[in-house]
Amino acid sequence: MSRPGIRRIVVIAAVLLGLCGIAFAAIAYRPAIARVTRPDPRQFDPALVARGANLARLGNCVSCHQAAGGRPYAGGYPIKTPFGTIYGSNITPDSATGIGSWSPAAFRRAMREGVGRDGSHLYPAFPYTHYAGVADGDVDALYAFLMTRPAVRAVPPANRMIPPLGFRPLLAGWKLLFFDPQPVVADPRQSAVWNRGRYIGETLAHCTACHSPRGLLQQEKRGDRAYDGGWSGGWYAPPINARSPAVRAWTVERLDAYFRTGLSTAHAAAAGPMGPVTYNLARAAPADVRALATYYAWQMRAAPAARAEPRLPDRR
Repeated sequence: MSRPGIRRIVVIAAVLLGLCGIAFAAIAYRPAIARVTRPDPRQFDPALVARGANLARLGNCVSCHQAAGGRPYAGGYPIKTPFGTIYGSNITPDSATGIGSWSPAAFRRAMREGVGRDGSHLYPAFPYTHYAGVADGDVDALYAFLMTRPAVRAVPPANRMIPPLGFRPLLAGWKLLFFDPQPVVADPRQSAVWNRGRYIGETLAHCTACHSPRGLLQQEKRGDRAYDGGWSGGWYAPPINARSPAVRAWTVERLDAYFRTGLSTAHAAAAGPMGPVTYNLARAAPADVRALATYYAWQMRAAPAARAEPRLPDRR
């Protein structure tokens, strides 16, 4: 091939590459949302704050947003991934290092889209892939709860990611591939308690995040692989569906007791990442914990132990 021909191919390739870069930049760009003055905690309805507190316990929020020996919600907890270590952010209402300058719209965007107030894409270690389905009223309640916490000035350690994964715009590509937010629609064939448990488990509690396998790019495998078991913090989270290996059936009664105490006489004690989950569930609304137990007992209704063991009466 002649030199002019090679030069032409190089120019065309460079133009195409440039156009692809411009297109990706347009896709990845998110504008910053203006800072606001920290809201006065007294402006929030105490009932709304209490509702947010319960939701935060159901979501186990403090576990990823509190370092060992640190202050609640001040961040710094290390989340180890195959691509590096991500540190939980400060979500106290400190205006300089937390979310005190975030408006409700900025908080809502973070929950719904995984985008920070400054327009940066958030790592999916913050499970916005689940939080996108949280109802508007519950997002508002969480905002009210967090904005009434003590403000703590604390800067978490910088994330340590494998290059070039520290370049956050790349997360826009991950979202294009794996982020498909869907609302949790009530199933009219099931009870209100079952539907409440499904809503909590699939959104705020983000149970598939630990109990489902992940792909090469750490995307959750859902569909027919949901709840097939996965790894979290070096611990194996067993299947909690028809493939449950439990030797005794997980009934509603047993799950309810396990969630509230971390113990099950028919199974074992909560350990590893599940320990903080049960600690927080013990402080959540009993009706919501019962709803979670109802939903996940249903998920495991076809497990070998459930088929072999006579069903116990469900006390209501």
